[in-house]
Amino acid sequence: AGEIEALRVLRVDEERVRRTTREMVEQHGLKMKVSEVEWQWDRNKLTIYFTAERRVDFRELVRDLARTFRTRIELKQIGVRDEAALLGGVGRCGRELCCSTWLREIKPISLQLAKDQNLSLNPTQISGTCGRLMCCLTYEHDAYLAARKPLPREGKTVRTWVGNEKVVGIDIWKNQVTLMDESRQRRTVELEALREEMAAAGPAPAPAPREREAPAREPLPAA
Repeated sequence: AGEIEALRVLRVDEERVRRTTREMVEQHGLKMKVSEVEWQWDRNKLTIYFTAERRVDFRELVRDLARTFRTRIELKQIGVRDEAALLGGVGRCGRELCCSTWLREIKPISLQLAKDQNLSLNPTQISGTCGRLMCCLTYEHDAYLAARKPLPREGKTVRTWVGNEKVVGIDIWKNQVTLMDESRQRRTVELEALREEMAAAGPAPAPAPREREAPAREPLPAA
C-alpha cells in the first residue's frame, strides 16, 4: 500500500513538473513541445519527452531544469506517432488508440497500403490523431493482396468472345472483373466465366512490332 501511495504522489507531481517545464521552454524561446514528463521511482532522474521539427539546443534549459528540480535531467526527443502512443486517445473508429493499448511495434506506413485497398487518398480520411497514416492500414493489407492476386491487373487487354477487351475495374469481394471493348462498351463478368471465355478465345495477339526507322543519310559534300 505504501508503494502504491508513493507512485500516486509521483504521478500527481508530474503534472506540476510538466507545467513548469513548459513555462521554462517558453522563457528560453525554444521551438519544442513538451509532451510528457516521468519521475524515476527514487526521484534521482527526471525524463522529459518532447517533439520538435528541427534540432534544438537545450543545454541552457537542462541546466535550469536541474537547478529547479534538483535531480538529473534527461530530455528525450520522440516522433509524433510515439507521442500519440505515450499520451493515448481515441481513434476514428471510436476505440482507444492501438499504439497506446496493445500495439507493441509501430511499423512504417506508406500511401501504397491505402491504394492497394482502394481507399480514399484524402489525408483527413486515412490519418490518425497523430497526423500520420493510420497504423490499422497494415492489418488487412495481406488479405487484400491475396484476394487481388487471382484477378487480372487493371489496364491489361484480354481476348474474350467479344474480342479484345481491356480490364478497367476489379471487385475483390464479388470476384468480378469489369471489361471495356474497343467500342467503349462495358460489362462485368465473374472471374471464372472470364477464364472460360479467355480459354475458348485463345491468347490475345501480341502487338505488332514497330518498324525501325532507317537512319537518315548525311548529305554528300558538294563537289
